[in-house]
Amino acid sequence: MPEPEAELVELAQDQAFAFACGPGVPCFNACCRDLNQFLTPYDILRLKNALGLSSERFLEDYTRAHTGPSTGLPVRTLVSRGPERECVFLTPEGCRVYGDRPSSCRTYPLVRMASRNRATGETSERWFLLQEAHCRGFGGEALHTPAQWAADQGLATYNRRNDRFMEVIAAKNQEAPGPLSGEKEQDFVLACYDLDRFADLLARGGLHRAETLASDLPAPGDEEGMLDLALRWIIQRIASPF
Repeated sequence: MPEPEAELVELAQDQAFAFACGPGVPCFNACCRDLNQFLTPYDILRLKNALGLSSERFLEDYTRAHTGPSTGLPVRTLVSRGPERECVFLTPEGCRVYGDRPSSCRTYPLVRMASRNRATGETSERWFLLQEAHCRGFGGEALHTPAQWAADQGLATYNRRNDRFMEVIAAKNQEAPGPLSGEKEQDFVLACYDLDRFADLLARGGLHRAETLASDLPAPGDEEGMLDLALRWIIQRIASPF
């Protein structure tokens, strides 16, 4: 018989749930198979640095390009390997990039849904427990709340950066519904995923309409600041008629 579908149960910030994962759990590493792992710009930044690669090389070696079915935007997913489509970073001992694992891996078994108030600019969030039939980590003695889980998994920076990316998607849907033009699509990939090349083009004056960013350059070596700048630039670029 097929396994039942996953169930999403909404939790309050301070509502406890029981979950534990590790080598002692029978399904350890099972969630790293049958992979369809979407990567955010901040995920890519952390992973390419963990591997000591340029963003261009990381994109070539570790990601595949797709078009988002709902947004029409170019997205990147992590490559998988073998008939079980397991994560390329999976080892028998666990994840070899665990300290820089993607945000969805950090969040599991929770799902975070964020929304931004257009009037105030404030972001609110809701948390859901994702209960999948294959997972044997539920029901143990280890208790967590969504707030504690987010703190323990180092999610604050990921969530903040990913919310900025959601602002880009919202701006695109508002300013340019439908598929992006070829040039703007390339610029989206540049700003969101190929940060090293974006920084190089910015330094050489090779970015379209980048003069408005000149007074807001991050300090040398501040890649997170550069990512913020890139996301602001692509919002301007999407809204541009040219």
